[in-house]
Amino acid sequence: MSSSFSRLIEIMAKLRNPDGGCPWDVEQTFATIAPHTIEEAYEVADAIEHGDMDELRDELGDLLLQVVFHSRMAEELDLFNVEDVVSAISDKMIRRHPHVFGDLTIATADAQTIAWEDQKARERAAKAEKSENNGIDDVPHSVLDGVTVALPALTRALKLQKRAARVGFDWADARLVLDKFREEIAELEAELNAADRDANHDPERIKDEVGDLLFTCVNIARQLNIDPETALRHGNAKFERRFRALEIDVATQGKDPAGMSLDELENAWENVKKQEV
Repeated sequence: MSSSFSRLIEIMAKLRNPDGGCPWDVEQTFATIAPHTIEEAYEVADAIEHGDMDELRDELGDLLLQVVFHSRMAEELDLFNVEDVVSAISDKMIRRHPHVFGDLTIATADAQTIAWEDQKARERAAKAEKSENNGIDDVPHSVLDGVTVALPALTRALKLQKRAARVGFDWADARLVLDKFREEIAELEAELNAADRDANHDPERIKDEVGDLLFTCVNIARQLNIDPETALRHGNAKFERRFRALEIDVATQGKDPAGMSLDELENAWENVKKQEV
């Protein structure tokens, strides 16, 4: 283990020490730290998005700290330590790359992706069999097992669809998914019309249709080999860039967006879009 990594482990142990450590660090649990772990992962992605390598270095350090933090808490409970974590992932990488560390030959990246998923499926099956033998799980096993509920909804939708596609439950072409998209829009519109007619219309039905519409959007992205989370991040960035430009433009005219009509705002928005061309 490198001296710098060992130093980080020692720092974390000192921070967690009830006798002289940091009160905030001592009070933390797996549950309270988990949101910080997720946030740090997103900040890594943001640094990559901006192409800022200095920021990426710092954010990767913050993410590494999360691993050490969780490992330290586990060690205090005699569950595992950071060396166990490193050993487990090392073993997994060797196991999942038999074409590198064994005799198997895999020629392309696509073939490797299939082999990777096959290996993960075998691991899930072995894990499920172990749980069955221990009397832990009586629930029927599914190809969707192991898709973490805590994932961002777009990412989880993508993973669920990829899993279903592995057993043939998939569209043959992105244009067919576009037809489904139009169908979902029609169903949402029908629910909105029903809500207009009936004051007691169940709002859950509208939410359900919006969910179907978003799920179908993810399917379109997947068919086009576009990561939906990345696509939406780009969409968010584009909207933010344009809206900030709109605020600057109207301010130079002595106006405030809050005091403008929708038509005026729409015209200002179109002007901003033209400026980008």
